[in-house]
Amino acid sequence: MADYKHIVDLDNEIQAQRLSGVLDEQDIPHRIVTRYDTVYAGIFQTQHGWGYLEAPQEYTDEIRELLVDLTSDADDSHEDA
Repeated sequence: MADYKHIVDLDNEIQAQRLSGVLDEQDIPHRIVTRYDTVYAGIFQTQHGWGYLEAPQEYTDEIRELLVDLTSDADDSHEDA
């Protein structure tokens, strides 16, 4: 099993779900990790962001490119509205 490394930070659950869906379609192994902790009532999410994505190191560039594409698609749809 490959070592999973921190690849990118995620802004929110929707971004995480969209990216995870694309990675599943591409058969890229990954893991979404949220920084929410019920004991601390989510304080780490406000300080450090919603969460992050882990994956094998060899997928780093591809994952970052896919995230940029998803982000630019979302920005384009807001401009069209």
